[in-house]
Amino acid sequence: MTDLFSPVELLGLTLPNRIFMSAMTRTRAREDGVPTDLMRDYYVQRASAGLIVTECTQVSDQAHGIIRCPGIHRDDQVAGWRKVTDAVHAAGGRIVCQIWHCGRVAHPDMRGGALPVAPTPIPAEGKFFLPTGEADFPTPRELGLEEIAPIVEDFASATRNAKAAGFDGVELHGANGYLHDQFLEDGSNRRTDGYGGAVANRARLMVETAEAMIAAWDRGHVGIRLSPASTLYGMKDSDKRATFGHVIEALDALKPAYLCLLDPNEKDRKTEQVKDVLEAFRGRVSVPLIGNTGFDKAKGNAALAAGEADAIAFGVPFLANPDLPERLRRDAPLNAPDKATFYGEGREGFTDYPFLNSANA
Repeated sequence: MTDLFSPVELLGLTLPNRIFMSAMTRTRAREDGVPTDLMRDYYVQRASAGLIVTECTQVSDQAHGIIRCPGIHRDDQVAGWRKVTDAVHAAGGRIVCQIWHCGRVAHPDMRGGALPVAPTPIPAEGKFFLPTGEADFPTPRELGLEEIAPIVEDFASATRNAKAAGFDGVELHGANGYLHDQFLEDGSNRRTDGYGGAVANRARLMVETAEAMIAAWDRGHVGIRLSPASTLYGMKDSDKRATFGHVIEALDALKPAYLCLLDPNEKDRKTEQVKDVLEAFRGRVSVPLIGNTGFDKAKGNAALAAGEADAIAFGVPFLANPDLPERLRRDAPLNAPDKATFYGEGREGFTDYPFLNSANA
């Protein structure tokens, strides 16, 4: 029977288990977006994952939306990531780069005064966290039609850079209220041109970007992440089942390496149109499907045994437990995560969580 410890073929590799590490922002890069030696150590510690997916990594200066977020659009950033991938591979691991554009989820005070961009000038909901404290999201600048193709090319270029940096693949971050999600959902996209209105138009940026990434590498090394039930940053759609059903089928037709679908968190489960993402969309997906959000060992094994997913991505459990696969195998206790250090600087709450066997630390 397939379970979390069964090998799986993906990205042209035989992965030793189906316990994947989900992308998680940790804000430990340099201010200029160059990955650090501390990031290298963090990912190496988690090399026992069947697959590591990096934190979101910006494809351009315009895409910048998180303090101390890594990039992959300059040579020094590529060189920094090469140190990470070489070390992860030396430790026996496999690693994919998640590439990303923040869209409206940013603030001028950390962008040299430049407004964030979006499909439509509707601000994100919630607060942006600056070093000086919380701030409201500004009304973003609407992207001109002529600005969209260059963004697609930024993702193609970032894909080529990820390959040059030694990654085992690349993942399009189409989830969690960022640019591609903003174009997709009608609560944030009120355009009247070819990228707005009908769902096929709203899905166009996602599909064109995936096509460009596949052309820059190949379909076997490109994955895509979607969040059909998320309301993060005020994301909403008049018919999420129809919208995400359309884009999932359009992306699946491209035969990428995988799709990763996020289940709703507890807050969204109470209000969202889609309560169980894997159940709602499994029948529309022919490529490997990764489940994410809220899984433990029992729930992950149940989803795999039922054929609802082909692998399970763990977020916070991997953050606090660098040896998560071994802990799950032994049914060992898990380290408690320290939320106060999820974001910040330094090794505290980043590379200092204990292993079961301290000699492995």
